[in-house]
Amino acid sequence: MERPLTTLFMLMSVDGKISTGATDELDVDRDFPKIDGVREGLRQYYEIEQTTDLWSFNTGRVQAKMGVNDKPLPEKTPVSFVVYDNRHLTENGVRYFCARSKEFVLITTNPMHPAFGIEADNMHIILQDRLSLGEALEKLREDYGCESLTVQSGGTVNSLFLREKLFDLVDIVVAPVLIGGKDTSTLIDGKSLMSSDELSGLGVLKLIECTPLQDSYIRLRYQVVG
Repeated sequence: MERPLTTLFMLMSVDGKISTGATDELDVDRDFPKIDGVREGLRQYYEIEQTTDLWSFNTGRVQAKMGVNDKPLPEKTPVSFVVYDNRHLTENGVRYFCARSKEFVLITTNPMHPAFGIEADNMHIILQDRLSLGEALEKLREDYGCESLTVQSGGTVNSLFLREKLFDLVDIVVAPVLIGGKDTSTLIDGKSLMSSDELSGLGVLKLIECTPLQDSYIRLRYQVVG
């Protein structure tokens, strides 16, 4: 394999939602701890998250939503972060990831991104004319030694991984809640299939583990087979 082994790891509701609503003010990390019947088992997701790959992929939009543009600089961790971003991270957001990451790789199609004005020994920028996650993943492995990667991005970017056949494993923690709302982000969003000729874009899965957790949570692990 010329790219990293790639795992989609997410927390979602029973109806597949990865946010509590359709605005950036609503977020599972902020809102689930407030909900009776949901907060009690939430710690299990974060405990499992601590066991995922030491290379983590996310997006600037998701991270901006979580407040990295305004947070003080954190302590260094052993995790290397890969972030796709064109316009959501500020200079402080970039410095946040430089401080937190073992290696920080920014993927962007914006030559005017604030990251270009920052010098950091552990920051690397993959500038593309047009986004190609496949090419970016190949570069991650070849240039930076990334052998395995956990993806925790939003539904739109998750759909790009799906359509480009870049997922190898899917690891989902299901919270005991129904959220609803057609405009609320789901595990996979993006452009819908429009004809049977596009069915090759589906992700066919083989269940490799189903683990009931405490407080009505479930962990589902799949291998992507098609």
